[in-house]
Amino acid sequence: MSRFEVLSGPERRRRWSLEEKRLIVAEAVALGASVSAVAGLRDVVPGQIYRWRNELRNAVSGFAAVVVAPEAGERLTASAPAVEIEFGATIRVRIAATAPHELAAAIIETLVPR
Repeated sequence: MSRFEVLSGPERRRRWSLEEKRLIVAEAVALGASVSAVAGLRDVVPGQIYRWRNELRNAVSGFAAVVVAPEAGERLTASAPAVEIEFGATIRVRIAATAPHELAAAIIETLVPR
């Protein structure tokens, strides 16, 4: 059985709020998600999600200030084990294994595209 959506009135295009776009893009780029599957669920084409993702990425302006300082008595070493995370092709972050999990979570949350 097919589903049809009837749009009445002179306006035939759907309008998505910025928040709706953010939610759909976030759902599509989540770990293990498929852009095509999300597009099918949300009744948009995959190309639209990619376009929204690029628009949202380009709309971000400014930088977040980050200050990392060791706690009193803590010593950082260059040979300490670390986790290296790549965000796309241009951003690579190396987080020491001894870093507090709150700091690591804040860094990742800041860099994950919304």
